[in-house]
Amino acid sequence: MKVHHINCGTMCPPFARLLHGRGSLFARGRMVCHCLVAETQSGLCLVDTGLGTADVESPRKRLGARFVRITRPVCSMEETALSHLKRLGLSPGDVRHITPTHLDLDHVGGLSDFPDAAVHILSAEQKAALHPNSTNERQRYRKIQFAHGVKWTLHDPQGERWLGFESVRPLAGTDDEILIVPLFGHTRGHAGIAVKTDAGWLLHAGDAYFAHDEIHATPPSCPPGLAFFQWFMQVDGEARLANQARLRELLREQGSSVRIICAHDAAEMDSAPSPERGGSRLHQ
Repeated sequence: MKVHHINCGTMCPPFARLLHGRGSLFARGRMVCHCLVAETQSGLCLVDTGLGTADVESPRKRLGARFVRITRPVCSMEETALSHLKRLGLSPGDVRHITPTHLDLDHVGGLSDFPDAAVHILSAEQKAALHPNSTNERQRYRKIQFAHGVKWTLHDPQGERWLGFESVRPLAGTDDEILIVPLFGHTRGHAGIAVKTDAGWLLHAGDAYFAHDEIHATPPSCPPGLAFFQWFMQVDGEARLANQARLRELLREQGSSVRIICAHDAAEMDSAPSPERGGSRLHQ
């Protein structure tokens, strides 16, 4: 299976040093919306969609003034999944499945660009997005992004074990090559998405962590700005931290056969060259 890494939304929040642990305090930081395009035998599957064309055209309406003010998104049409697919020579009409790690507004803005795709999500996450029960949930989910009529395919956290993780659900029609891996904590139904490639498993951990060194460094570390943001946005801190520990354990035990990425670390995005930038596909 060919897997392409694409950035579907650059964000430039202030206070770079708090976000990256280096640079000027008052310089702008850089975060990305790291998404995947998997070429399966049954069509294309997107892992997260980042910001979509409607978000780029009307950011305050779609994303909210608060999000725009804090994250300062670039809002480039060239960064939408729709544009990436065209540059890769792939047809947007071939997108059959979308597997968001969760339904936060910066992960699902592109759903409306692929209205015929089945959107696979854990049922608890869909319930949180459509029926929020806290101020946190009312701010993080934007119902306008679902107003086109999403073709939901709901999954319950019940299934097989996978490399030490429980209740993993395979995506129907993918020959068990794409798995939904529950990673609760950041949201009610947050999940990782594991994609099997010839080079091994690629696990997109979504917002289970924000900084590369939280998972990949010993001892783990996180810049203070990102640590505060994760604490502020979490719905279950104990579960979030436990899942981070499990991800570190996975790397220790299976690091030669599993690569783990998150949604917003720019360095991870930069280390995954794509054919669009003249690099080679890392996962085929």
